[in-house]
Amino acid sequence: MKIKRVYDYEIDDALRKDIQELLLECFEDDYPKERIYFKQLPHFRYLAFNDEHKLVAQVGLDYRIMNLNGKPVRVLGVIDLCVTKEYRSNGLGSLLLSEIEKFSENKLIDFLLLFADNKNLYLKNGYRSVENKCTWLKINNENQRIIGIGIEVINELMIKELGNVKWQNGELDLLGYLY
Repeated sequence: MKIKRVYDYEIDDALRKDIQELLLECFEDDYPKERIYFKQLPHFRYLAFNDEHKLVAQVGLDYRIMNLNGKPVRVLGVIDLCVTKEYRSNGLGSLLLSEIEKFSENKLIDFLLLFADNKNLYLKNGYRSVENKCTWLKINNENQRIIGIGIEVINELMIKELGNVKWQNGELDLLGYLY
């Protein structure tokens, strides 16, 4: 298995097609068919290729400041982690999460943050569920236009502390779109 870090502005048409097919396989009808991102391009991705150089997994990452109870925190957002069906349950998701942690070492990142419907993989890898009232920029998925501000507690929110800053319940302003 080969893991490669790729910046989205470097992705060529062939790789874009492979990523798009993987995302559509994993997220089926929930994912836009014409894009390789849901609401916004990630800053970069980790891509996993098998021995035949076929893309079998991917995860996007978004670095930004968020506001946690009135204080800025540095967050690396984990977006759209997915593994093709034939490679699931072989530790590939955990391998990608491990790559993200290695990348994050000795960097100005307080938390890894993600939203997950199925939390098992993340719980197994040291993430925990948190309960915060979230504020974010709502984007219409079809025409990619801002349609307002969302404010609610999102049960799928998970974090992993990386630095000395401790996570607190309360209010989290994503200062941007919802992953």
